[in-house]
Amino acid sequence: MYSFELKKADSVAKAAALLAESGGKPLAGGQSLVAAMKMRLAQPGTLVDLSGIAELRGIRREGDNVVIGAMTRHAEVAASKDVQGAITALAALAEGIGDRQVRNMGTLGGALANNDPAACYPAAVLGLGATVHTNKRKIAADDFFKGMYETALADGELITAVSFPVPKKAAYMKFVQPASRFALVGVFVAQTTGGVRVAVTGAAASVFRAKPLEDALAKSFTADAAKAVRMSAAGLNNDLHGSPEYRAHLISVMAARAVTAAG
Repeated sequence: MYSFELKKADSVAKAAALLAESGGKPLAGGQSLVAAMKMRLAQPGTLVDLSGIAELRGIRREGDNVVIGAMTRHAEVAASKDVQGAITALAALAEGIGDRQVRNMGTLGGALANNDPAACYPAAVLGLGATVHTNKRKIAADDFFKGMYETALADGELITAVSFPVPKKAAYMKFVQPASRFALVGVFVAQTTGGVRVAVTGAAASVFRAKPLEDALAKSFTADAAKAVRMSAAGLNNDLHGSPEYRAHLISVMAARAVTAAG
């Protein structure tokens, strides 16, 4: 690790001001950023600690939405009765992230801002058609994820909360990379008021919607319909863990399992 300056903020406004003044990076749970700093993949001169900002934490029900603060820990989402009762799939997803240490330190906002290609939360946000709230605006899920580790967030813009619409049915299934517990392929399937949404993580450079699966499941929301879809391998990841063709096959398999789990 190298030297850097740590500044603490007690409000969103203060954090934004410190970031603008220093040109530094926000520190949420640190599960991604600190590791990147240790490997010299990120070298910010200043970190702005968000852990003391009470307004960024908490879970509440607002009509047909579950609103989760950006600094809410994965373990808190998994244990929340509001989340378990309204969006069981989201609670289960949070319970399956990393290990106990990661779940007790990592945050929703940090995971989304980092947008790791194999992270689980992006699949839930995109699969449910959630809305990302920042200190400046609201961003629809379809507009938020731009590419590998890239989002629509501007410099100094902070995620404050995420609104998750309560679906009719939903489930998330992932094929776990055992060393990291990230998704080799993860698929979030949801029946929403606007139709069927299927989001895939781990298979490509960034989370994406699987339109062939959405079209098939809109006609027949069954595991057999999902299994029958042959996803294209074009643009999918190719590494020591799996070929593009293997990941394409896994997308349909995980989607079928998610449909079965959704009921």
